[in-house]
Amino acid sequence: MGAEKKWLFTLISTAFLSLLLLLYSIPAFSSPRIFPSVVHHGPHHPPAFGYYLFGGRGDRDRIFRLLLAVYHPRNRYVLHLGADASDEDRYRLVVAVKSVPAIRSFGNVDVVGKPSRFSFMGSSHISATLRAASILLKLDSGWDWFIALSAKDYPLLTPDDLSHVFSTVTRGLNFLDHSSDLGWKEGQRIQPIIVDPALYLARRTQIFTATEKRPTPDAFKVFTGSPWVVLSRSFLEFCLYGWDNLPRTLLMYFNNAILAEESYFHTVICNLPEFKNTTVNSDLRYMIWDNPPKMEPHFLNISDFEEMVDSGAAFARQFKQDDPVLDMIDEKILKRGQNRVTPGAWCTGRKSWFIDPCSQWGDVNVLKAGPQAKRFEEAITNLLDDLSSQSNQCK
Repeated sequence: MGAEKKWLFTLISTAFLSLLLLLYSIPAFSSPRIFPSVVHHGPHHPPAFGYYLFGGRGDRDRIFRLLLAVYHPRNRYVLHLGADASDEDRYRLVVAVKSVPAIRSFGNVDVVGKPSRFSFMGSSHISATLRAASILLKLDSGWDWFIALSAKDYPLLTPDDLSHVFSTVTRGLNFLDHSSDLGWKEGQRIQPIIVDPALYLARRTQIFTATEKRPTPDAFKVFTGSPWVVLSRSFLEFCLYGWDNLPRTLLMYFNNAILAEESYFHTVICNLPEFKNTTVNSDLRYMIWDNPPKMEPHFLNISDFEEMVDSGAAFARQFKQDDPVLDMIDEKILKRGQNRVTPGAWCTGRKSWFIDPCSQWGDVNVLKAGPQAKRFEEAITNLLDDLSSQSNQCK
């Protein structure tokens, strides 16, 4: 072998060995720990949440972004792309979920494989929500509150902030905006009789409305309010497994009601002596409604950012996909990088543009509250003061 060939052979061998050493060093530098930190649940540990994140066709990326924004190893998540989304979208959502080191290691995120079909005006949303709650109850016995978020929602505080503030809250409380003053809803939502085809047809069709109306019930008192709720585990267990037949009776009644999600949980909880004193009259959301209000609040944007921050709400809706205000929330509140989970006290990796600090972790049972937690804590304190005065419960 000539000198030139020997020199070339040595150069190639050296480059190959350098590449092997680099590849060998990468896992120790950026990969998660093989064994995740032990998650502790119970009254002496921070509260945990069972999240139901849902959307439809075209919402895959929004659901994934929302998951990253609210993710914490202590929580449990069920993701649901409705039947109008494609199987390919569901598969790609699963792939995206599994690409996140912490999620892959803790295994606390599941994607519904057999999707439900939604009808905007019907009761199929209640059916899907109860299904998600039952899945969460079956998968994990540690979460304390159930939170449903749509693809158009986004958090206004970190998961550490939320758990920190809820550590001061009695774990049986239920947060839902509710009232027995039905007003115009009595004639337009409660009395009309509808059929939701999404409950039994494979294809999407409009709801059917009967020509006659039914009288307002007198066997129970109807309550209505915001469809966005934060419900305790004990209340949901009662709705699904309870000995009292009221949850099932009301489920049959609201099966034929318009926008049942605005009344079902509200009516169940306020007609049960065991639970009616556990209601906090708020949905913990920031929304801006037109005057007169339309079916949905208006889309939030950068001009609403300061008011959102000052509101002390936990979540806000609704947002257009990838609206610039979401980037502002990520940067200024969540401190979250693109395609990364919101960092918390559990993240121990170095912070840089090419390393995810949450690809390595320490004790996931430790919390570190940020500035937004103080605003949320003040809002919760005011709500609990109303609860103590009994002025806002099931009235």
